[in-house]
Amino acid sequence: MQHDTDEAVFARRSPLGAFLKSEAAGGVLLMIAAALALIIANSPVAPLYFSLLGQYVAGLSVLHWINDALMAVFFLLVGLEIKREFVEGQLSSWSRRALPGIAALGGMVAPALIYLAMTRGDSVAVDGWAIPTATDIAFALGVLALLGSRVPVSLKIFLTALAIIDDLGAVVIIALFYTKGVSLPMLGLAFACIVALVVLNRLNVTRLWAYLGIGALLWLFVLKSGVHATLAGVALALTIPIGDGSDSDEPEHSPLHTLEHLLHPYVAFLIVPIFGFANAGVSFTGMTPASALAPVPLGIALGLFIGKQIGVFGFSWVAVKAGFGAMPAKTNFLQLYGVALLCGIGFTMSLFIGALAFDSPELGKATKIGVLLGSCASALAGAVVLRLAGRARVG
Repeated sequence: MQHDTDEAVFARRSPLGAFLKSEAAGGVLLMIAAALALIIANSPVAPLYFSLLGQYVAGLSVLHWINDALMAVFFLLVGLEIKREFVEGQLSSWSRRALPGIAALGGMVAPALIYLAMTRGDSVAVDGWAIPTATDIAFALGVLALLGSRVPVSLKIFLTALAIIDDLGAVVIIALFYTKGVSLPMLGLAFACIVALVVLNRLNVTRLWAYLGIGALLWLFVLKSGVHATLAGVALALTIPIGDGSDSDEPEHSPLHTLEHLLHPYVAFLIVPIFGFANAGVSFTGMTPASALAPVPLGIALGLFIGKQIGVFGFSWVAVKAGFGAMPAKTNFLQLYGVALLCGIGFTMSLFIGALAFDSPELGKATKIGVLLGSCASALAGAVVLRLAGRARVG
């Protein structure tokens, strides 16, 4: 009873608690959107579904508008969350960053190595090495929400911190490895926009419209530069002031907090489900067990399901035993292992990286199959382990 009370108080009083609650609800909606996409893609209306996504509007297909424009808003929110957590949240000190940081590193390295081992010798397939390195925070928290109070709040915070560092790693990977055909003039204009945003920040300008106006231009220039447009969202987020330029004791009224609270419901309940609906649809027509066991889908599935649990739990166990990090409060290693399994849910970011890695429809389909297999296996296994662990007494 006391645990339930503590969790309720946490959710009511903590901004992070409110975030976890809304993110979990968004994760459940994402599951529904993905399931609906799969049903439609394998129904008589499948041609209409794929045709609609391929329709061009103002020079871009509907799918590109979703993946390049709507997801730029998603990455804007990701950037805001990263900055807030590093400045004043669960990642604001090195001691707090240690365990989730080490776990996130393991959760990126091990899946990539497994994928590369499965696709060795294929110069095209190896480009997808980063697909299984990402964790879908909304989907994972959605599973935790279904488990209710069986999962301690500290474990949810650990998963959130890990996923935020994971997102930061994904942003770096996209910037370094999935940028093609750069236009230097457009990149120069984008850099000028970033300089202008930094100047606004240094001048303590707190009007959000000024940042968002320049941010819109930044997105356009980045889109035209060849660098993926979603990175403009992260760059914009890092320049949004987290203080309000005064001595106020209410930092939640800062531009960053205001924008984060404004965007979050739209991202969680609209943008991410739309992305899931547009990208999860894969037709199983003509699919055989052999096609699902091909190097790309199998490498992704094993990277997510096996690689994540090895990397996240293995690195975490070593860090705790070596004294580099402390276990989340009121948890045990079985619960930590359950969370490591949930980290294999790579849905949103994995599908996004897959779209950047491969141009061919065949490899795109293979990516979706691998992500779905690995994510579903991780979600089911993680839920079972955490349900069993919740029955045990925590030492």
